[in-house]
Amino acid sequence: MSTPASSHAAPPNFVVIYADDLGFGDLGVYGADGLPTPNLDRMAAEGVRFTDCYATAATCTPSRYSLLTGRYPWRNPRAKILAGDAPMIIGAEEKTLPAVLRRAGYATSVVGKWHIGLGGGNIDWNGDIRPTPLDVGFDESFIMAATNDRVPCVYVEGRRVLNLDPKDPLEVYYGEKNPFPEVPTGRTHPELLTMRHSDQQHFDTIVNGVPRIGFSRGGKAATWDDTTMTDVFLGRAKDFITRKKDGPFFLYLALHQPHVPRIPSPRFKGASAKGARGDVIMELDWMVGEVLAHVKKLGLAENTVVVFSSDNGPVLIDGYADQADELTGAHRPAGALRGGKYSLFDGGARVPTILWAPGRARPGVSSALLSHVDFFASFAKLAGAPLAEAERADSLEMSEVFLGRSEKGRENLVTEGFGAKTLVREGNWVYIPAYPGPVLFGDKAVESGNSSKPQLYDLSVDVGQRTNVASAHADRVQAMAALLADIRKTQVPALP
Repeated sequence: MSTPASSHAAPPNFVVIYADDLGFGDLGVYGADGLPTPNLDRMAAEGVRFTDCYATAATCTPSRYSLLTGRYPWRNPRAKILAGDAPMIIGAEEKTLPAVLRRAGYATSVVGKWHIGLGGGNIDWNGDIRPTPLDVGFDESFIMAATNDRVPCVYVEGRRVLNLDPKDPLEVYYGEKNPFPEVPTGRTHPELLTMRHSDQQHFDTIVNGVPRIGFSRGGKAATWDDTTMTDVFLGRAKDFITRKKDGPFFLYLALHQPHVPRIPSPRFKGASAKGARGDVIMELDWMVGEVLAHVKKLGLAENTVVVFSSDNGPVLIDGYADQADELTGAHRPAGALRGGKYSLFDGGARVPTILWAPGRARPGVSSALLSHVDFFASFAKLAGAPLAEAERADSLEMSEVFLGRSEKGRENLVTEGFGAKTLVREGNWVYIPAYPGPVLFGDKAVESGNSSKPQLYDLSVDVGQRTNVASAHADRVQAMAALLADIRKTQVPALP
C-alpha cells in the first residue's frame, strides 16, 4: 500500500466512537439486510474498513477496560460485567490511553457509557465520587455510571450526579431483596411498565416505565430521559470538540446503543422495519454522521483520526420483550460469523471497525489481524507520545496498519467469552480449549462455544466455524494450546 500524498507534522486529534452490542453484520457496508446505515457506510468508503479486528472480549466491561489500558482483561480478575455500583477497576497508577495522551499535551474527555466502575466501594451518590474517569486520565467526564438497563439512571458529570436535588438523596442497592419496598418494581407493579422484561434479572426498580437491574430510591430530578440520551451525548461531544478545536484532543464517545433497553428518540421511532433494535442502530448511524459533519465543519477533518467500533458482538434477546428477534427477518446481526455477545465463537468479539482520517489514511479494506488493545500503543505513536515498553502491556504498535498503509497485522491475539474463558487466534486458525458449560448462554439464544472437546477452526475456509477440525490437526491443537498458555504466562507490569 502507498502512503497518502499529504503529510502532517502536527499530532492528530482522536475520536473513538464505541458502540454497545453492535454485531459484525449490523452495518450496510458489512452486509446488513434491510437496515440502512448510510453515514457509517460513507465513513467506510472514505476510510479503512477492517474485516479481522477484535474487541478483547464478548462482553462490555472487559472490552472497555482493555481499550483504555492496552491490557488483556483476563489479567485483571475484576474485569467482568459490573453492577451499577461497582468500584473502579482501573488502578490509580495503571497506565491508560487518555493519561498517556494527556502527558503529551492532549485534552481528554469521555462522554457516554462508562461501566468500568466508580468510587472505591459504598459510593455516596450525593457527594463527590472518587475515583471517576477524572482519576484515570480524563480532563472531563460526562457519563452514565454503568449501563442503561442498570440503576442508577442518572448522569455523572465530573464527580457529581447531574441535577441532583439534595432534598431528594439518591440511594442505590444491589442485592436479592428490595430495601425500598415503597418503590415500584417490575415484579410488584407490572401495570406501570411501558416495556416488559423477559427474564428474571430485568425486573427491579422501574425508571421511566422500564424495569431495570438493581434497586434505587430518590434522585428524581436527576433521572435521565431515555428518549433524549443520544442528543445529550451528542451535544456534549460536539461541545468538547468545539472548545478544543485548536487541539490536540482525545474524545472517547461511548454510545449506549444498541444495548437494551432499546429506546430511540421520537425522530427514529419506527424508522426501521426491524423494531426498536433497528431503530436505535439507525439513530446510532445518524449520530456518527453528526460527529463527522461537526469535525468537517470546524475544519478538523485533515487532522483528526476517527475510529468506530463495538465493544462486543450482537444479542437480540437480552432482558426485554422488544421483538428484536421476531422482527430481524433475513438480517443476520453477526453476519456470517457464529455466536454473538457472551460467546467464544467469532461472533462474540470480532466486530465492525472503521478508521476515518482524510489525508492520513489510505481508504480501502484491510484483512490485517488487529485487537482493540492495539489502539493504546498505536495512538501513542501517532501522537508522538513516549511510551515505555513496559507501559504498553499487551498493546502492539500498529499505526501503519490502522492507517491502511500496511497489511502486516498481528500474528496472534487472545479474546474471551463470558467468564474470562480465553481462546487464541493465530493466522487463520482459531483454537478454543475444552470448557464445561451449556451449549446456549442462559436464555439469550446465543451459542456459548462451550464444548467438552477442544475446538479448532480454519477461518480461511470456514469463517462460520461450523466444522471442528481439531481431530485432524492434533499437532496444531497442541501448538496453539501451548501458545495460549505462554501468552497467559507472559508477564506484563503488575497491577497496582
